[in-house]
Amino acid sequence: MIVFTYIILIVTAYILGSIPSAVWAGRFFHGVDVREHGSGNAGTTNVIRVLGWKTGIPVLIIDMIKGWAATMLPALFHIAEPESTNIIVFQIIAGLTAITGHIFPVFAGFRGGKGVATMFGVLIGIHPLLTLACFGVFLVVFASTGIVSVSSMSAGIAFPVLLLTVFHTPSDALKIFSVIIGIALIITHRKNIGRLIRGEEKKLFRKKSQDPDNK
Repeated sequence: MIVFTYIILIVTAYILGSIPSAVWAGRFFHGVDVREHGSGNAGTTNVIRVLGWKTGIPVLIIDMIKGWAATMLPALFHIAEPESTNIIVFQIIAGLTAITGHIFPVFAGFRGGKGVATMFGVLIGIHPLLTLACFGVFLVVFASTGIVSVSSMSAGIAFPVLLLTVFHTPSDALKIFSVIIGIALIITHRKNIGRLIRGEEKKLFRKKSQDPDNK
C-alpha cells in the first residue's frame, strides 16, 4: 500500500507539472502555438513577448500553483507528518517531478518550458521565507539588467548561498536540493548564456525606438 501511495504521488505530481498553461492559453485565446514564435519556449517570458501581459500573467500564476500544489501532495496523502524533516524529502521529490512534467509535458508533446515559474512555486511550498529572499534578488537584478534569464539564474544561485549562510536548516536533503536548483537553472539557460556571450539576449522591455516593428 505504501509503494502504491508513492506511485500515486509521483504520477499526480507529474500530471500537475504537465499542464501546459502557455501552450493551451496561446491556442485557446490566440490560435497560436507559442512554441513556434519568439524564443520557442513555452514559458512566461516568451508568452509575454509573443502574446502580451494579459496572457502571460495568468500563465505565470498557473505555473507557480502547479509547483506549490505538488509540494502539498505528501501531506495530502499522509506520507509524512507536516513540519517534519521527512516531509521535506517527499516535497522535494514531488516538486522535482512537477518541474520535470513542466519541462517535458505529456499533454504537449514533451516540449515545455524551462520550469522557472514552477520551480518558484515548489520553493514557496518548501521554504517561503528563503524563496521571497531569492525573489528579492531576482527583482534587484532585473531592475538593473532588464533581462529575465540573468535574473532567474542569479536567484537560483542565491538560493543555496542564502540557505547555507543565512537560512539554516537541519535537512541535508534541502541543502543538496538547493545546490541542484542552482546547477539546473544554469543548464536550462545554456542557450541564454550563449546569447548573453554574443550580446544577443533581449531585454523583456525595449524602447519603441529600438523595436524594428515600430519604425
